[in-house]
Amino acid sequence: MENGVARADAGRCGGTNTLTQPHGPRRPHELNAYYPLKARHHAARVQSLMAKNRFNTSWLHDHINDPYVKLAQREGYRARAAYKLKEIDEQDKLIRPGMVIVDLGAAPGSWSQYARNKLAQSSKRDEQRQGGIDGTIIALDILPMEPISDVTFLQGDFREDSVLEQLEEIVDGRPVDLVISDMAPNLSGVALADAARIEHVCDLALEFSQNHLKPDGALLVKCFHGSGYSQIVEKFKHQFKVVAARKPKASRDKSSETFILGKHLKRPR
Repeated sequence: MENGVARADAGRCGGTNTLTQPHGPRRPHELNAYYPLKARHHAARVQSLMAKNRFNTSWLHDHINDPYVKLAQREGYRARAAYKLKEIDEQDKLIRPGMVIVDLGAAPGSWSQYARNKLAQSSKRDEQRQGGIDGTIIALDILPMEPISDVTFLQGDFREDSVLEQLEEIVDGRPVDLVISDMAPNLSGVALADAARIEHVCDLALEFSQNHLKPDGALLVKCFHGSGYSQIVEKFKHQFKVVAARKPKASRDKSSETFILGKHLKRPR
């Protein structure tokens, strides 16, 4: 075998060297036997990269032409996600003057921006007071986040005592009215593994809310339809008197993303 092609013995063919060439299209199993294993692996890798590049190009095209992306850029929001919260808020009247709001997994900060703008609109300004908001917003994330006017940012894991102590100091004994969470885990594409990760993130938000929400408070979290979704809904129903699913228009049609809203704790602390 030489260069992937069988060479016949010279003596068998009238003393001349001849090459055995493939005749006609080969069946798949014949191709596998014909091409070296290394070459087949290389071809598979090239096909995978081409598919990935096509996906990235398609996503980038959709993103650039997305009306919510353009609107976010025009209105100064850090991400199009702000309009998901805006639509849900307008439907359910979540954000009201004087509220204490906690934004879990806040970075890059578009949800905190929207909440801040909403409370700024209701702020009672006078000649001596310029700016400010009527309420309190605390944003938490492990990742860093650029400052937002009138929003207190705590960088760290909200499960850790040091972060919770800072939170308690800021709220100064006031119960939390609303917890919002646009957190999402890194997804692997493996359904069972991703379902467990999504459920874990929702569990963290549920536990935080149980410990900090006022009795008639509310929790809004991002979730995904698929394996494990019904279990998350059941956990919400176990903890809240009112549970609803929301799919805002700003959430892409192709996405399984949805939001679960829980209101009024069944067993407040």
